Amino acid sequence: MNRFTHQRKTNRIILRPLEKQDYDTWLGGFTYRRVSQHMYDPGKLDMRDCTSVWFDQLVDTHQSLAHEDRAYIFAIFRIEDGAHLGMVDFSTLARDGFHWGRIGYTIHNQHWGHGYGKEAVDLAMEIAFEELSFQRIEAHINLDNGASVLLAERVGMTYECTRDGFIYENDEWVDHLVYVKTKHRR
Repeated sequence: MNRFTHQRKTNRIILRPLEKQDYDTWLGGFTYRRVSQHMYDPGKLDMRDCTSVWFDQLVDTHQSLAHEDRAYIFAIFRIEDGAHLGMVDFSTLARDGFHWGRIGYTIHNQHWGHGYGKEAVDLAMEIAFEELSFQRIEAHINLDNGASVLLAERVGMTYECTRDGFIYENDEWVDHLVYVKTKHRR
């Protein structure tokens, strides 16, 4: 199996798949999270079960998902000190005549307000369109998640629609905003 190794960098960050040697840095990103800042920020997490053995399996799972064209998961690292800043991922929704994917993104809350999210999502979109052959990328956003909407708009995604009862969350079907970016309208 070929390793999924796509990456991009700026002068501040590098976006790439996790490697097994990233465990300590990855864990540090979660360990130093602040308490939750809003309902879509999980804040501090219990990481006791996330051992190095567990992490090695996570890296292998990420590689398998990419090999199967189901998902592509990228870690964001700060070049200056190697700090783990967060993640960006793509899920393949359809191929054949569509080449359609969904993007997700998260920045550890201790790193908010520095532009890392925009920088990372811009890099990820380059990989999605140029290397992963996606034609259309959607972000599915809760109606009241203003921070996610702002980031989607800052990277050039446009509001397409609101899908009623679109995703099952917290024991109910909830509406989501759909923001879109296509390869030919970048």
